[in-house]
Amino acid sequence: MKIIIVGAGPGGYVSAIRAAQLGAEVTLIEKENIGGTCLNWGCIPSKVLKRSAEVFESFRRAREFGLVVTGDVHPDMALLQGRKEKVIQDQMQGIEGLLRKHKVRLLRGSALLEIPGQIIVHRSDEKPFQEPYDRLILATGSQPAEIPSCPFDGQRVISSKEALSLREIPGSLLIVGGGVIGCEFAFIFSSLGTKVTVVEALDRLLPLPSVDGDCSKVIQREMKKRKISFMLKTVVEGIEQDGEKIRASLGPSPLTEVPGPKTPVSPEVEKALVCAGRRPNTEGMDLDRVGVRSDEKGWIITDERMQTSVEGVYAIGDALGPSKVMLAHVASREGLVAAENAMGGHEIMDYRAVPVAIFTMPEVANVGLTEIQAKEEGYEVKSDSVLFRTLGKAQVIGEIAGQVKIISEAGSGTILGVHMVGPHVTDLIAEATLALRMGCTAKDLAETIHAHPTLSEVMSEASFAALGRPLHG
Repeated sequence: MKIIIVGAGPGGYVSAIRAAQLGAEVTLIEKENIGGTCLNWGCIPSKVLKRSAEVFESFRRAREFGLVVTGDVHPDMALLQGRKEKVIQDQMQGIEGLLRKHKVRLLRGSALLEIPGQIIVHRSDEKPFQEPYDRLILATGSQPAEIPSCPFDGQRVISSKEALSLREIPGSLLIVGGGVIGCEFAFIFSSLGTKVTVVEALDRLLPLPSVDGDCSKVIQREMKKRKISFMLKTVVEGIEQDGEKIRASLGPSPLTEVPGPKTPVSPEVEKALVCAGRRPNTEGMDLDRVGVRSDEKGWIITDERMQTSVEGVYAIGDALGPSKVMLAHVASREGLVAAENAMGGHEIMDYRAVPVAIFTMPEVANVGLTEIQAKEEGYEVKSDSVLFRTLGKAQVIGEIAGQVKIISEAGSGTILGVHMVGPHVTDLIAEATLALRMGCTAKDLAETIHAHPTLSEVMSEASFAALGRPLHG
């Protein structure tokens, strides 16, 4: 069985490895860097910056922990970028080693669909050539979307890609979009010394249906503590150059029932970072030529087996768009499902227990239904919360902001969703994800012994609260 996979991101390379394990002859085509957006311009480099920002904050808070720091401590972007590149290269070499180990053939170039069963590969150093396949998996990913009022110029008006490669820390930054990426960057650059302003068209930060409203409130409160300005129900109407800086014209958002401030605001900043969504990397592939259906915005349409409208052609990852879940770990799971089915399996992609990890300061994580979603689905709902400040470990590490909320079904106690904001919750969400997947109840969690003193005790405390017998709150 010959399988071609287009795109070597976290969905593509994982599906390549799994297909090879199942006995396929696998060719993986990538036009840029192995690891895709996640490794090169997203998940990994942004966490390198976040870690540096956290370490810098630790120096500023040293006296709280009985330490006296003398001398100048300041960010060095050249050193930071050097570390980022080393982490990326180490990870990339690891992926390349895995591909060699599983005898996956790697081709550098762009792919064009011409006729069923054939891919045309374009490479800069030679003529285009054909590659035959029995099964095809499209893992082409996405890229930052531009908005008409803030066209990218790569210097003053930038995307997340350029933001991760800055050689100097901007003195002031306007972030257009208060979603996941915008909020993560807001905390990172603020911690590094930038004066940050966030503009969000909707009525709260992190306005995702999956994010609990109380988590948004905590993030907004923490932004205020850090003097990060944010304007809700507001949009950027235009950007103009003003000497060495740019001036943004802001106005009320048309996306909320109650409009934002009507008084015109025109902040002057060094740079504007646009974090207003993504668009698919499917332009120029000629999907229609072989019958692969996509929606009006270019996102590829698949069934629950990850198969497109063409038998034997599958699609995974960000190329499916926001109707699915645009996360690296979801792409990897979809890649496993597609590989299994391409080799004759009968796997179904299950999105019911997908953890979401947001690397703000403090972090946000969730899995399952919010209270609003659970009620809309007809459940009789219980909602119980516990604050991180009740934990000894949170006091020890000096990170007490945040809470955990368990959404459970009244009567049975079955866990329907868990919503966290606080220290290291992107790690703690794994227990909640397993609990949701296995159909656990609050009683099951409460009877599970959690080590002390650890942050994981917050799940124990929240589950006891859900049983109506909280121990420490």
